Amino acid sequence: MQIAIKGRGIPVSDNLRERVEKRFAKVGNQVSDLATLEVEIRRERNPAIQESEIVEVTLRLKGVTLRACERARDLQTATNMCADDLARQVKRHRDKRRRRREAHAHALRPAL
Repeated sequence: MQIAIKGRGIPVSDNLRERVEKRFAKVGNQVSDLATLEVEIRRERNPAIQESEIVEVTLRLKGVTLRACERARDLQTATNMCADDLARQVKRHRDKRRRRREAHAHALRPAL
């Protein structure tokens, strides 16, 4: 899986990049190597907003695009919540594809 990390108004340090790649490794194990993951990190500038760190994730797979967006007080929490949400979506997508494939194979099987 290819990961692209963009920071809007936030510099993307090597430490941050390493943390994001480590956190999304679980998702990377479940998808093909051709999948692309775009992570966009930004900070809300309004001091009245408590949850100012925003992480948006877009995962492009063959035929489907999965998205997740989370807000939190700190960047690590937002990243963790986003990774959990995306992992749940990938698992659901894989299960759905598996059920369709099994149903199709069952329908093609000759009746006894």
